[in-house]
Amino acid sequence: MKTKILTDSCCDLSLSYIDHHKEALEVIGIPVQMEGKDFIDDLGRSYNHTDFYNALRRGVMPTTSQINTYRFEKAFHTTLETGKEVIYLGFSSGLSGTYNAAFLARNLVLEDRPDAPLYVVDTLSASIGLGVLVLKAVAMAEAGAGASEIAEWILQNRFNANHWFGVDDLIFLKNGGRIGAATAAVGSVLNVKPILTMDTAGILKPYSNVRGRKKVMSFLFEQLKKYFIENTTTCAIIGHGDCEADAEHLKEILAESFPQVDVQIMPLSMTIASHVGPNMLALAFLGETREANA
Repeated sequence: MKTKILTDSCCDLSLSYIDHHKEALEVIGIPVQMEGKDFIDDLGRSYNHTDFYNALRRGVMPTTSQINTYRFEKAFHTTLETGKEVIYLGFSSGLSGTYNAAFLARNLVLEDRPDAPLYVVDTLSASIGLGVLVLKAVAMAEAGAGASEIAEWILQNRFNANHWFGVDDLIFLKNGGRIGAATAAVGSVLNVKPILTMDTAGILKPYSNVRGRKKVMSFLFEQLKKYFIENTTTCAIIGHGDCEADAEHLKEILAESFPQVDVQIMPLSMTIASHVGPNMLALAFLGETREANA
């Protein structure tokens, strides 16, 4: 294998997947600050997901910050020294400065190694939407593809990564400035569940509102029907914010109509949960091109 895929913890992939593909994949953790302490999001390896979500349910409000240029530069140098080509698939530049830090780090590395096979790609995706692109990139790397080929594929297909997020508690969106306090209050009383998606600028956008948990699942199923492409939509990821039973139920719904799709369930990270709270249910897959204006 000649290519290593680097990404960040916003990918929301499971530890079992990451460990199984460790020769082809490395995840760099996003910093999280909570209750006066600093953490690096390592997708549950050192801070149990359930404990973290329980803290959110107690009213703890974490914050996140971008990965700095130094950490990227160090990771790039370390991987290149193993003789592998490197491609970093980054969290959308529309939501974080992390991609820009990685791009700056690439330029610094190339000052020392002008011919280094090092690529930095803005996926314009987030969470499991980034995750489905990483799955494809890892599969290509394990099949022997070079970093330039993978980078080109991602650039050509990143808008085919469709992802929707059904948010359960509006308070986290309010605190993050996504919705106003009045909207959050009314939504909570009416049991309204906002559906969010990513547009082609890589920005999180409100897409729809549904009432109740079952309607969230129905909505996500309908999106798979709408954007499904035979022989392209071969894998889907269900992301969940510590609500695995709901994720399993959604998987059953999807499998009944799309038995040919490999549906994987992944726990959502500290990074994403810090902004949307517990009980989020999300779906991502490669399919028809996403809408420019969500």
